[in-house]
Amino acid sequence: MQRPRPEKVTLADVAARAGVSPATVSKVLNGRSDVSPSTRAYVLNVIEQVGYRGTTPRHERRRNRALVTVLDFVASRYAGTVLQSILDTATEADAELLLRLPPGEKIANSRTSARTWVAQQQAAGAIGVIGLAVTVPDPIIDAARDLALPVVAIDPIDTTDSRVVSIGATNWAGGRSATDHLIELGHKRIAWIGGPLSSAPSAERFHGLRAALDAAGLPADPDLVRHGAFEVESGRLHARELLSLAAPPTAIVAGNDEIAIGVLAAAAELDVGVPAALSVTGFDDTPQTEWMTPRLTSVRQPLAGMGRIAVETVLAMAEGTAPVSRHLQLATALSIRDSTGPVLITKGAIR
Repeated sequence: MQRPRPEKVTLADVAARAGVSPATVSKVLNGRSDVSPSTRAYVLNVIEQVGYRGTTPRHERRRNRALVTVLDFVASRYAGTVLQSILDTATEADAELLLRLPPGEKIANSRTSARTWVAQQQAAGAIGVIGLAVTVPDPIIDAARDLALPVVAIDPIDTTDSRVVSIGATNWAGGRSATDHLIELGHKRIAWIGGPLSSAPSAERFHGLRAALDAAGLPADPDLVRHGAFEVESGRLHARELLSLAAPPTAIVAGNDEIAIGVLAAAAELDVGVPAALSVTGFDDTPQTEWMTPRLTSVRQPLAGMGRIAVETVLAMAEGTAPVSRHLQLATALSIRDSTGPVLITKGAIR
């Protein structure tokens, strides 16, 4: 015998359970400021207890549509390139773009605060959220699901969470292609400078490097591995350490273009010629690769495509269309330029 479906909890049910008016519940859900903190917290707790999930009538979705993009760093060429694509695609779709910093620790660790944050975005007209290379906390994921606000993450720190739709690139293949290129040029001592250990994209790129070394029968020297931040200064400091070793690397694979810029700066400071004495590869293939001296060999991520697909996906989800895949990876390709070259051979030894 088929069990009857449980009746859907309504806003009026929440109001009756909380002992407040439906208007007060609506104000809480919409992040209005004319509700006391204690009442807001109490109503949100009741909402969670009864399992209320907000709905937005389809006819209302077309009015004042906005997309929220959450990111913590705008200055990098990577973020700027993706953000430009998000803005262009959102504008074409007649949707506004709102930028937000990642929710603070208080919000990230509180279900009630997370629900308030999500409701505030909806009150501002948001019909979807795009996270750009940031962690989406569990309370935000749960609150967004309960309040029917779709979330799409571009290059998320964690790519294993099936609750979040993610857009990324074939990082493993990119790391391998860069390393294969260096091996073909005769390099055997190939170093790695990547992003944080917690970053899934960085880890995937590093595993691609290791796979290339294994396939070529080359040892993986732990002295040639560095993990840091996706920043120029991190690349510079780690490169100085590596190039000061008794047996320095002849090539460095950088986890992104910012790190690679730092590597080139360190090489210049130490008077190490690129590519004569050191080959360098980046990752992202941002526009600045063409401006460097020498021009940087880099793994091309389809950054504009990632931004465009993220917007298209979150808009479709807002209209009730399920994504084709929860985790989409776009193809990478190696752009070979002037920063990589054959190993320098002096006095019968490879250097």
